[in-house]
Amino acid sequence: MAAIRLVCLAVVLVLGLGQALDFSKVKDVPVLVKTLKNLNRGPPQQVVTKRANVEEKWITQKLDNFDDSNTATYQMRYLINDEFQTEGSPIFIYLGGEWTIESSMVSAGHWYDLAQEHKGVLVYTEHRYYGQSVPTTTMSTENLQYLHVKQALADVANFITTLKSENAQLANSKVVLAGGSYSATMVVWFKRLYPDLVVGGWASSAPLLAKVDFTEYKEVVGRAFLELGGQQCYDRIQNGIAELESLFANKRGAEARAMLRLCNSFDDQNDLDLWSLFSSISNIFAGIAQYQSGNDINDYCDYLLSFRDDATAIANLVYWAFGVPTCIDATYASSVEYYLWSVENFDAGRPWYYQTCNEYGWYQSSGSRNQPFGTKFPATLYTTLCGDVFHSRYGNEFISSNVAQTNVDFGGLEPGVENVYMTHGALDPWNPMGHGVAEGATVIANASHCSDFGSIRSTDSAELRASKEKLAELVREWLA
Repeated sequence: MAAIRLVCLAVVLVLGLGQALDFSKVKDVPVLVKTLKNLNRGPPQQVVTKRANVEEKWITQKLDNFDDSNTATYQMRYLINDEFQTEGSPIFIYLGGEWTIESSMVSAGHWYDLAQEHKGVLVYTEHRYYGQSVPTTTMSTENLQYLHVKQALADVANFITTLKSENAQLANSKVVLAGGSYSATMVVWFKRLYPDLVVGGWASSAPLLAKVDFTEYKEVVGRAFLELGGQQCYDRIQNGIAELESLFANKRGAEARAMLRLCNSFDDQNDLDLWSLFSSISNIFAGIAQYQSGNDINDYCDYLLSFRDDATAIANLVYWAFGVPTCIDATYASSVEYYLWSVENFDAGRPWYYQTCNEYGWYQSSGSRNQPFGTKFPATLYTTLCGDVFHSRYGNEFISSNVAQTNVDFGGLEPGVENVYMTHGALDPWNPMGHGVAEGATVIANASHCSDFGSIRSTDSAELRASKEKLAELVREWLA
């Protein structure tokens, strides 16, 4: 049974790394881009047990919400489930982030259950430049100037006022927001900018502090493997990656390239290629930890420990995780080429990478020694990629200035909002950028990223159930 489960986990990991694209119809995705996309996928889909009448609708939004002279508009998609609607129904909005929205989030799960309790209308809004809500004909750097969280938040504000004005039953309805990951951040920031439009919000796994060199992320990933997989597993990861680094450093690159099944285009004398490779390897473990549940990490650790030596274990997991390709394309140039190809061939990886360069940073580097993934993926890899993909002005100083401005605009770890319930998993690699227990957030033991959207179940841990029940009580207070 353990072997069968491990095979299933491998399939999940491979599908996760490629989930947003049909690779039979598009350009091959380099492994760095693929692993970054995996770490920024949407919240876990909910298990729908009954049919819900979810409608797809569109609303006209301004291309630039802050320039009255610009009259251009675009069509923003949203999903609505009004099965419980009655006179004065509260509006339960789930905010979309850097992903394509889908119907399960308004058809099942804890947010759906709360809407049912309060006879609420469920809505899922799609973020500009993601999914089908693309406002420009290309994703050139010039066109991406309209991609900014302030624009997206203004879209939500316009959506709320328009929905209420066009539906007599909802004219005086109270509004509550929910979001996960980046869209959880949006919940907090919306309450900061538009406090009168919503009575409360739920922010699951919300990073609040923008930071260029996000060294803490890989520390938490390592801690997840240590706490859930054990010291032996942690040591295997650390020693295996260190051995691979050593092979490249000591003129045994051919041996390392063969072990990792790298394509011939890989240049181990090129720092950017090495950084891209080791970043991608670390991101495989990050994906496992960020979305772990049950015995996931134990099962992956069992696989790693089934090999006789450390480096072979890492090399086999890498090859397996990338879908057993003919060879692994880990070159830096291929990532640049792919993001440039995406100017005309829309792919969510490009707009999100633009937002990191222009607003947030959050580059998950090897800058801390308190993690097992080596030393070969500095934040410089990611800032260099910004300049090569978008414009030469995106250098370290420009990116750092943008990130600092984000913290000025939204308060960093002091957003100054009321009636927002923040939750984090204790083993979520994103939680160092958000509120902890001292700031009033709920930190759920052994949980990871966006792990609390499901309905209350008998299988929930005591901490997870208590958090869901606390949210339910808060929503009752907000809607009273």
